[in-house]
Amino acid sequence: MKIIESVEEYDALLGETKSVFVDFYADWCGPCKMLGPVVEELANENPDVTFIKVNVDDTPEIAQRYGIMSIPTLISFKDGKVAAQTMGFQPKEALMPLVAAVK
Repeated sequence: MKIIESVEEYDALLGETKSVFVDFYADWCGPCKMLGPVVEELANENPDVTFIKVNVDDTPEIAQRYGIMSIPTLISFKDGKVAAQTMGFQPKEALMPLVAAVK
């Protein structure tokens, strides 16, 4: 899973990729650390969806765009538009509809 390092990289990926699942996280966030393996598993099971991580401390401009106030926040995008969104730690079964929303 790719970690986005700049606003430009994020914008380019979102613009050229049909189905994107974004995990907004921070290194110090306990629930984010718990969610990481769950998202990794979903990524391995859905190769047709691009899974990326955005560290809100490293690229706060991206998080501000979506009004993210709590992490982890997960947003799935279809053709560059928000298709589904949720926040907080959730089991894999609860995240599957976010993936399905961009297929």
